[in-house]
Amino acid sequence: MNEIEKFKKEKEDSILLQGSDEQVKSAAASFMEASIKSRYSYNFTWMGRPIIQYPQDMIAMQEIIWDIKPDLIIETGIAHGGSLIFYASLLELIGKGEIVGVDIDIREHNRKEIENHPMFKRIKMIQGSSIDPAIVAEVAKHTKDKKTILVTLDSNHTHDHVLAELKMYSPFVSLNSYLVVYDTIVEKLPEDNLSGDVRPWGIGDNPWTALNTFVGENPQFEIDQSINNKLLISVAPDGYLKRIK
Repeated sequence: MNEIEKFKKEKEDSILLQGSDEQVKSAAASFMEASIKSRYSYNFTWMGRPIIQYPQDMIAMQEIIWDIKPDLIIETGIAHGGSLIFYASLLELIGKGEIVGVDIDIREHNRKEIENHPMFKRIKMIQGSSIDPAIVAEVAKHTKDKKTILVTLDSNHTHDHVLAELKMYSPFVSLNSYLVVYDTIVEKLPEDNLSGDVRPWGIGDNPWTALNTFVGENPQFEIDQSINNKLLISVAPDGYLKRIK
């Protein structure tokens, strides 16, 4: 075993051990509960745009994108566009690929900022409900001749909406790529934790419940437990689904 392989094996062993360390997991859970209440994810930008993500999830996505080098990334939920810019910049470094973002309401001030950004050259935006069959058909046009496709879901977080997204967008995901479901953390937080926001989702009705229904019916996808064990601090526990067949 050479030094590179030795380091990789040590890392894998450490990640596996961390995943069973109850003290570390408890500390991470406490941080997640407190930090979500303080709107921690709103503190960060990427290349000037608010990204509204935890840095740990950003690193996980960077690792996935660098590893699989997708020809296309599909993202539902645009908000300020930080994730679009983030993914586009990684594709720029790789030297290929584009990202298609879907949102039911692309606000004009956000659209202008995204369109004026240097990374916009790799971005397409579609306005409309992500579960509208006409919108999905529009997205499908961008998948033609694309070998490797990655999908991330980060729009409406109710069970029914996310489950519909999972069913509609999972066929686009290529073998050994990922279908990433954000905000599964909702299931693991107290009902009163979401900064006082009134939302139509909560415990028992959220991305995590939708994901588990989907995985139970679709054995071609499995939860990548190594990412769970690696991150611990994440808004997407169990949310990194790998297509295995």
